[in-house]
Amino acid sequence: MIGFVFATLVPVPLLVLATAQGGVVAWAVLAYLTIFTALMDHLLPANWRNLDAARAFPAAHGLSIALGVIHLFLTVIAIRYLGGPGGAEGWDVLPAIFAYGVYFGQVSHPNAHELIHRSGKEAVQLGKIVYTSMLFGHHASSHPKVHHVYVATPYDPNTALLGENFYRFFFRAWIGSFREGMRIESHDLRRAGRPWNGHPYLGYVLGALAILLLAWLLAGAEGVGVLLAIAGLAQVQILLSDYVQHYGLERGELSDGRLEPVRAVHSWNSPHRVTSAMMLNAPRHSDHHMHPGRIYPGLQIDEETMPMLPRSLPVMAVVALFPRWWRRVMNPRILEWQDEM
Repeated sequence: MIGFVFATLVPVPLLVLATAQGGVVAWAVLAYLTIFTALMDHLLPANWRNLDAARAFPAAHGLSIALGVIHLFLTVIAIRYLGGPGGAEGWDVLPAIFAYGVYFGQVSHPNAHELIHRSGKEAVQLGKIVYTSMLFGHHASSHPKVHHVYVATPYDPNTALLGENFYRFFFRAWIGSFREGMRIESHDLRRAGRPWNGHPYLGYVLGALAILLLAWLLAGAEGVGVLLAIAGLAQVQILLSDYVQHYGLERGELSDGRLEPVRAVHSWNSPHRVTSAMMLNAPRHSDHHMHPGRIYPGLQIDEETMPMLPRSLPVMAVVALFPRWWRRVMNPRILEWQDEM
């Protein structure tokens, strides 16, 4: 647990410092979150250790709750002091915004993802609030009810098809996941006989409007701009994660027309030590899809049965921004796994 605590909490005071100082200090914080972590992943040995998946890991749940609350605190701090007086000003705000975007995409998102998979109502609600604060609340519905059901098939908007570039995928996945999540939630609402005012999407939309109003009250138009910029950066990283972790992998259909069960071969994984700790083991993605309720320290990794990315997940997300480079790196690796799919 020490690794998870260190990797996720050390950036918090650094982000506050970047908010206050901006400029060179904020660039240094951004470099820590990106270049330094990538370098440490390269220098440190890969982490192939598997903990006992049956353990409860109560400290892990406590860290998730704390990170959810910290995310909301950082959101308010960023809006108030990057959009208003008292913090960085002018162009010095830019690197701080990027630093927040990276942290929200690589820590807040994996943590909110953990929370919406927990069994407790309070944890799930906190995860929904975190996603809503990033103006991406629908992910709390579409991820478990669409992505996990149809992953590695054309029926899942968040599964990238072989040869599809990220930019085309981004718009297809954003719109498709919003629409499919709303359709399933509406169906579930009607089936349960609950009133329309209990629709989760109503909460996502009203919550997004509330955070935008809060940004306006805290720092005016500049505060809204800061929120939109940070949320946009976080959303790009969320969908980059989906793109990278499922690119080109296909799940077949059984003779009776049903989809085959999700197997280890249907997700790309990464054993890199530092970013795995920062992302709460999200790069151990195959095991998460096979056991969605398994808490993050207990996620397993197996070099023999799970497809592995050549570099850490954040580095491969950068590669994905350059379609020709991405295809040159990944398409041959998909061919290596086709017999297993």
